[in-house]
Amino acid sequence: MVIGGGIVGLAVAWELSKRGQDVTVLEKEVRWAAHQTGHNSNVVHAGLYYKPGSFKARMSVAGNRSIVDFARQYGVPVEVCGKLVVATEAAELPALATLAERAEANGVPAKQVSPAEAREYEPEVACVGALRVESTGIIDYEAVCATLVRLLDEADADLRLNTAALGIRPGRHGGVEVATATEVLRADALVNCAGLQSDRVAELAGLTPSARIVPFRGEYYELKPERRHLVRGLIYPVPDPTLPFLGVHLTRMLDGSVHAGPNAVLALRREGYRWADVSPKDLADVARFPGAWRLAKKYAFPTGLEEVRRSFSKKRFAASLARLVPAVTEHDIVRHGSGVRAQALRPDGSLVDDFLIETARDQVHVLNAPSPAATSALEIARHIADEVSV
Repeated sequence: MVIGGGIVGLAVAWELSKRGQDVTVLEKEVRWAAHQTGHNSNVVHAGLYYKPGSFKARMSVAGNRSIVDFARQYGVPVEVCGKLVVATEAAELPALATLAERAEANGVPAKQVSPAEAREYEPEVACVGALRVESTGIIDYEAVCATLVRLLDEADADLRLNTAALGIRPGRHGGVEVATATEVLRADALVNCAGLQSDRVAELAGLTPSARIVPFRGEYYELKPERRHLVRGLIYPVPDPTLPFLGVHLTRMLDGSVHAGPNAVLALRREGYRWADVSPKDLADVARFPGAWRLAKKYAFPTGLEEVRRSFSKKRFAASLARLVPAVTEHDIVRHGSGVRAQALRPDGSLVDDFLIETARDQVHVLNAPSPAATSALEIARHIADEVSV
């Protein structure tokens, strides 16, 4: 049984189904891919940023190939367009060189290019150096999920929307029992892919997870149609290596629109896509968790404050974009939407920077699977299926 109907949960269910397992998928919402997957930037990541040998590095490099192959096999829109990571000042060049070394260590096709060479890819970009990453792409992850649902349906999987897991306990004769609002379901094994609710599902199953989910909202703008010509592909800044976020960037989508963002602010609700979305329970959970206070002490000033200011100021948001493409002004962008990242945080305040998967008897819990989890979904699924079959 799989709890969670985002791309990771559906990929796990499909992989188990291919291995001859009877699979049930529970999703509490009325549609598939309702949260992180459905609010994704739709980028197929190359595996550039991640520590060599980590889950993220291995699974995103392999996932970059497998998700593109899947899309091409099943007719899902995808384009391998490459991207530029640009250093906008000399102080960022050492970090850019480190990224190039990490790309080589991870087997990612990338090369450092001069400012003039960068402008051959992106004529409007401003930089003192750049890294060209060829294998980055864009895809429709919701369409990937729709295809997985179709494949699962054809395999006679038991797919249940609007069905929350309300209780989990070991079965009397092994396996697990999961209570829903209407019945108790039994399964040989449980896989928790609940994303923003993954730590709560783990607790429901009797585990004490090593990390807690703290939700961060990322807000997007998009370029007005008449200004889309300013960006040909994907333009990213050199990221701050101490943060899990890649910084505000520009992404040309499959339909030709250009998305800009996201910033990163604390969400006031686990599934809160606006400042008005507030959950006292979720806020209380954050307030009670020592790791959240330790994180705030480290990053609230000036980093966190600047993110909040950018959330309320279109001018500040545009200024961040103008560091990459100086022609972008606040008059060129309009609000587009937002997503919420399920960031796992340890009690000491450290951010979990790799995929985190914990196991118990007849249970596998995916407790940290933010970006590049969508890129890596088919690889995560193979890993989990191996765990379940042990």
